[in-house]
Amino acid sequence: MIRFLLRPCSLGHALVAWSSQGVVHLALGDDPAELEAELKARFRKATKAPSELLSSQALAVVDGHSSELPPLDLRGTTFQQKVWHALLKIPAGQTRSYSQLAATLEMPDGNRAVASACAQNTLAVLVPCHRVTRADGDLAGFRWGVPRKRQLLVREGAISEQSELF
Repeated sequence: MIRFLLRPCSLGHALVAWSSQGVVHLALGDDPAELEAELKARFRKATKAPSELLSSQALAVVDGHSSELPPLDLRGTTFQQKVWHALLKIPAGQTRSYSQLAATLEMPDGNRAVASACAQNTLAVLVPCHRVTRADGDLAGFRWGVPRKRQLLVREGAISEQSELF
């Protein structure tokens, strides 16, 4: 059973969904109806629920009030999970390029595969794909928008507010 909560947050709106194993989905956006439709496309029987510990912990991370992750229910291919676990090892305030992350995974030519796995991450902020940039430092794409990625990296101290990167 998947339950979810939708509420405004420091990055627009956040939809947090959880299973008995942990947070399974965390999406950011401007339109709550779109966030809910995306979730329902993935988890048809998901139901709204009041806030509970997992959603509260997840939203505290999203809003920058905590760095303590709730339990996560990572659902993806073996390769995607390998990339996501590598993302979890990037400390707040630091970034890695796609090529650096690929090298960490012993895939020196795996930039595109790593970028694809990052794009499939459905746990915004909790699995910090926002900490991955292009080799030249450009922020590149972000499933939930480059302005949100920039905001997260500024908040974490990885880039300055005056940074020309965008």
